[in-house]
Formats: sequence, structure tokens, C-alpha cells
Amino acid sequence: MKIKFSTLISLTFVTVALLIPFVLSPWYLPMIRESNFDLHLVLQGELYKQITGYVSLFFIIVEMILVARKRGQSWKIKVKLPGSLLFWRSLHIFVGIALLGTTLIHTVGSQGLNFNAIFLWVFFGVVLSALMGSVAELGILESPQRSFSFAGIKANGLNQKNFIPKGVLIRKLRLIWLNTHIFLVTAFMVMLIIHIIIAYYYQ
Repeated sequence: MKIKFSTLISLTFVTVALLIPFVLSPWYLPMIRESNFDLHLVLQGELYKQITGYVSLFFIIVEMILVARKRGQSWKIKVKLPGSLLFWRSLHIFVGIALLGTTLIHTVGSQGLNFNAIFLWVFFGVVLSALMGSVAELGILESPQRSFSFAGIKANGLNQKNFIPKGVLIRKLRLIWLNTHIFLVTAFMVMLIIHIIIAYYYQ
């Protein structure tokens, strides 16, 4: 299964749709509290948070397995799972969007306070860095152009030094977005451990 550029664009719109409630939550959460206080109590309750938290944790574990499958050779880890690298990379993207959905359900769109707010924004950075990098990379890969110019000049054979070959551009972009993504994932994992400890400490 090879993910297509059009699919990534669709997933980008899905991601935007999943992020909208986080923007609107300062308005709709007080409305839920005032109009249906019992529902608000359930959504903020310990049982709801635990169930949805464990579902989100399941997706995080799946993501870590997929990362081990994708990078097993370079990390010298033997993870034997059927399927091609392209399949697992595509699945990694879909599971990441699903994780964003379960995070929305877990938080009910609340942006949180203090540590939780930073934790949430780091997670958004993880999702967006991966999605934007994948969209840019696949867009360039599927383009019929062989070289690109940031100046917007068409290649005419006279100014080839102003153009970057497709492969070189992809490698340079990957160096930026993938390193950013890995840094944010590392920060997210550290904060996730702290989040779980805090959740159980105040249980």
C-alpha cells in the first residue's frame, strides 16, 4: 500500500477538522457545563479519562511498533512484521491521525493548563511536522518536474545552478522535517511519562 498525494491532502483536511474543537473549546465547554452538567461531569470524570487515556496509549504503542518496523535495520533491531516499508509508513500516518482523534476524545477539546497545555502543543507539533513533511515530500516526488527553483523561474538550461534536483531537494527537506519530528517525538515521550505519573499521583 503506497499512500498517494491526494490521500495526504485529504488527511490534512481531517487533521484540520480534528484541531478545530481545540480552538473552539473555550466557548463550547462552558456551554456544556451550563446546559448539561451531568454530561460535563462524565466527560471530566476519572473513568472517562482512564478509558480514553488507555485507548490513546494503545495507539501510541502501535506507533512505536511501527517506528521500530520502519527503522529496525538502521537501529539494528529485528522486528519481523509482514508487509513492505511503504505499507508500514502509510499505516504510521493513518495511526497518527487516529491518535489525534482519540486525543480529542480524551481531552474533549480542552487545551489544558500549565504542563498539560505544553504537552498538548508538543503533540500537535509531532502530528503537524510529520504530516507537513510527508505532504511536501510526496508532492515533490509525484511532480513531473525534475528540478525546482525557489525563485519561480522555469528551467531553460541556461541557469541550471539556480535549480535544485528533485532528489537533492527531498533529502534537504527530509533533513529539516524529519529531525524536527524526531525531536518533538522524543519530547512528547518524555512528557507522556510525566503525564502518566502525574495522572496516577493525583488519582
